[in-house]
Amino acid sequence: MSENFYDVLGVSRDASEEEIKKAYRKQAAEHHPDVSDDDDAEERFKKIQKAKEVLTDEQKRQQYDQLGHDRFTEADKRGATGGGGPGGAGGPFGGAGGAGGAGGFEDIFNQFFGGGRGGGGSGGGNRPRQGQDLRTGLAIDLEEAFEGATKEVTLTRPTTCDTCDGAGHPPDADVETCPQCNGRGQVQQVQQTPLGRVQQTSTCPRCEGEGELYSEDCADCGGDGVVREEATLSVEIPAGIRSGQSLRMEREGAPGENGGPNGDLLIEVDVEVGDRFERDGDDLRVSEAVSFPQAVFGDTIEVETVDGSVEMDVPAGTQSGETFRLKGKGMPRLRRRGRGDLYVQVGVVIPDSLNEEQREALEAFAEAGGEDIDVGGGFFEKLKSSF
Repeated sequence: MSENFYDVLGVSRDASEEEIKKAYRKQAAEHHPDVSDDDDAEERFKKIQKAKEVLTDEQKRQQYDQLGHDRFTEADKRGATGGGGPGGAGGPFGGAGGAGGAGGFEDIFNQFFGGGRGGGGSGGGNRPRQGQDLRTGLAIDLEEAFEGATKEVTLTRPTTCDTCDGAGHPPDADVETCPQCNGRGQVQQVQQTPLGRVQQTSTCPRCEGEGELYSEDCADCGGDGVVREEATLSVEIPAGIRSGQSLRMEREGAPGENGGPNGDLLIEVDVEVGDRFERDGDDLRVSEAVSFPQAVFGDTIEVETVDGSVEMDVPAGTQSGETFRLKGKGMPRLRRRGRGDLYVQVGVVIPDSLNEEQREALEAFAEAGGEDIDVGGGFFEKLKSSF
């Protein structure tokens, strides 16, 4: 069984239209052939587009849920080829052949339920469409995430061909009226459906809705109207950003079609925290070493934060592994006031060796506490292991 449209977009069968559109944008950004290196990226992207097209149309989605994936797509194929059986009537969605050729299952229902468009060069294939969103990544360090920064990001992206201004052909190319649609940009076909005979209008496959054919393609873009170029953009990194969050640069994505606006560029940020700190949202964690006397008697130590040193009191009797909170010494809260906290875990450090005076003092310490410890051999090791 083929992968159904809900699985393609990763949504449940009761997903709302907004959830479907959100899932489509996520999947499209990941699998668009311009940004994905997968061998099957183009085929996968077509499936994603088809899934969104069907599931965001109330009538098509209803038919899809009723028929099931395989029957729906088979009917769609028969509608697109205008046949399916002897005489062109092979099945409930097979239609009699008509002038103009290709249509589709979805166009039948668009036509019947008011979505169809009449003749002329302003068909669905010619309406302005926004370009695809593109996605790239950017690595920054913790200090840049703390203070905010201006960074440059370089990527290769599709852009409108300057040579032909996106037309796909030289300005002096010979032009003729498309013989398949007679310059209308659309073709019509009569289909037999369970709802009766309906007239379907679709974009002309030969001229792709232009209504005209040109004698030659642009040498730079091969007729696509789009070329790939390397672009370097300046992006503002806000203070407090976290790994995995994305910044959106409007209209810096792929060019639109038929005069539509460009898509957006999504920049996923990776914050390299380093070895000293651990980050938990807006909070930071760090380890600090204190000596045995500092832990026993208490002391004030300096703790290095992201933006400088601060003093922290270590109370007398502090235990190794104990954690203290320095309020407001963590990361800035993204687009909000205030900062997170810094949690300092104290580790008591036992020296590897003692001089005679230190040893005598520790022996006296042990004896005063009434501890039965072999100070000649195992005391030092036991003291170290206790921390």
